[in-house]
Amino acid sequence: MRKVPKTKGAWFPRWFWPSFAAPANLWLLAFFVVPFYVILAVAFGGLNQIFLTPEPVYNPLRWTFGSFRDVARQLFTSQSIYQEAFVRTLVYVILATVLCLLIGYPVAYFIARHAGRFKTVFLVAFIAPFWISYMMRMFAWVNLLQEQGYINKILTTLGILREPRLWLVGKPSTVILGLVYGYVPYMILPLYGTLDRINQSTLEAARDLGAGQVRTFFRVTLPVSRQAILAGCVIVTLPMFGDYFTQTLLSSTRSTAMFGNLIVSSLDSSLVNTGASLVIILLVLLIFPMLYYLRSTARAQELAGR
Repeated sequence: MRKVPKTKGAWFPRWFWPSFAAPANLWLLAFFVVPFYVILAVAFGGLNQIFLTPEPVYNPLRWTFGSFRDVARQLFTSQSIYQEAFVRTLVYVILATVLCLLIGYPVAYFIARHAGRFKTVFLVAFIAPFWISYMMRMFAWVNLLQEQGYINKILTTLGILREPRLWLVGKPSTVILGLVYGYVPYMILPLYGTLDRINQSTLEAARDLGAGQVRTFFRVTLPVSRQAILAGCVIVTLPMFGDYFTQTLLSSTRSTAMFGNLIVSSLDSSLVNTGASLVIILLVLLIFPMLYYLRSTARAQELAGR
């Protein structure tokens, strides 16, 4: 029998495939690395003693860390404005994330397992708010939560409230619910993506072995969706720490100020060095949960590949 000669595939130079990542790398360089280096230059730079304006220092050898140390020291000083804002932000973010998970998981589970042919309809309904700017959606909540707004009218009509409640006068619950409303779709989407990919035969096998619906959920579905839960929590938590717009619109009082509000107020009051230092501190604090997420994802991939 005549042998068919083996044909080699097309040859590409070593730089060919990495070149596909060049646009994304240039984008990150231009809009993340360079601006972040400017922040470092401002935080570790000098201050004009006459006009009290920042003087960025772009040479790392000339950086001074006195201003940054003062801001970091105040963060760990009891009853300082920075520590109070950070602890308050931490509490708000934890509560809002837990509420996002408690709301988002049942919704994602319903869409993935029981929505049937209406999956697309439900997904569009949850993605539709992204078509409207976040500012307009928060303004809508301001109108709803006013003293004579629809929320108070509904709650008083149902007898839940005896009289209209002042939701917009520095209520922590209002800020937390605003965060939940703004970020819960980010929790639903990764959960739905994982729950929808669970093989139906795996669930049927658990039921064949004698597990009921509740036990199948806690022994199969919930462990399989662990990485999606972690991903949703990270996606929701990180932007919440820097959020300032929600608190500004729904509360705008010092008693509910979040860490992001401190950064904005520092920039508005010409304390640019302080604002830059707060940005760096926030970034350093958020690196740890991000590293944990990356490590957990890598371990899950290793276990899945075995």
